[in-house]
Amino acid sequence: MTAALIWCPFGDMETAEAVAGQLLDERLIACANILPAVRSLYRWKGDRGEGTEIAVLFKTRADLLDAAVARLEALHPYDAPAIVGWRCDTAGVATLGWLEVDCGSGDR
Repeated sequence: MTAALIWCPFGDMETAEAVAGQLLDERLIACANILPAVRSLYRWKGDRGEGTEIAVLFKTRADLLDAAVARLEALHPYDAPAIVGWRCDTAGVATLGWLEVDCGSGDR
């Protein structure tokens, strides 16, 4: 079993918490670390912008990564949310055990 992470910013804390709660309830993730007040500098449709966002780091299993990213994209209110996910090369034994139990159906 391999761990995976997903990074995604949100416009406000309430939305970040609601989406994280939904993904937890659906057992697509085991944890969401919510980081408030991330300053974002970006380009969007050719124009430069900046703002404050709420960043979330989701923890899941690699076999759930594609499903979690797809569900996050469906739930996210942005027109084109910045969602990036990756499979982790290394994770602690305890972390892998936790992900095995608390993500997915639990019977894998």
